[in-house]
Amino acid sequence: MNIKHVFTLLLISLIAYSFGYSQEQVLYKQIDTTKLLMKIHYPEITDKVNKNPAMIFFFGGGWISGSIKQFEPHAKYFSKRGMICFLVDYRVHKMHQTTPFESVKDAKSAIRFIKENAEKFHVDTLKIVAAGGSAGGHLAAATALINNYNEHTDNISVNCVPNALVLFNPVFDNGPGGYGYDRIKDDYKNFSPLHNIKKGAPPTIVFLGTNDKLIPVETAKYYQKVMEKVKSKCELHLYEGQNHGFFNYKNFEYYKKTLYEADVFLQSLGYLKKEPHIMLE
Repeated sequence: MNIKHVFTLLLISLIAYSFGYSQEQVLYKQIDTTKLLMKIHYPEITDKVNKNPAMIFFFGGGWISGSIKQFEPHAKYFSKRGMICFLVDYRVHKMHQTTPFESVKDAKSAIRFIKENAEKFHVDTLKIVAAGGSAGGHLAAATALINNYNEHTDNISVNCVPNALVLFNPVFDNGPGGYGYDRIKDDYKNFSPLHNIKKGAPPTIVFLGTNDKLIPVETAKYYQKVMEKVKSKCELHLYEGQNHGFFNYKNFEYYKKTLYEADVFLQSLGYLKKEPHIMLE
């Protein structure tokens, strides 16, 4: 390879980096030999002066399995809208023989890591959105509402509470009759977001299909009612006839619909501007 080719490749790399086409994968936590990574999608133009809002995604899978690829289409979209997006891996039972409690610890560790490295990532720590689907929705809500289950190696002085929540058919009732009670048992009192809503809860948007066999519509309506009681914003969007996981990219129609509503919600909080419109892929 001659010097001209080397210079050309270097120039392309620099241009890609400048406009945010590069992605980064970083280690945010290590427990014994288990290394946990997060994949970062940057905007095309990163605001290094005023900082950028951030969106942190937690995949679903019942705290048993799952992949960060679930929310990759969402991360690509919102990075184009000017947000720095983080796809977070966390411990699950099938891979790490862990319980849901370790999953919560990892979610909190991830947000603390991002806040501790906010300067490096150019993140506005006052505009951090936690998002997730199903059990990942539970983790997002748990970082905001659950005080227990902190990793002993975490810097607890760093607040892990996000500033807003975007929840896709979230598992937020872990009490008797709710999802996961068989594994959580009486710990649900400290583990279940529905049972720990409090004053100052972050503004939230919830997406749910009316045919969801895991998350009853009445549970979502009650969650919204309690949120409103503590004077926290909570939008609930119901989609007639849709099942659990209806929002995923493979169901493109509802992927678009929920993405649009999430965008409008974040506009209402001042995290996004109305323009520019992004072509969905």
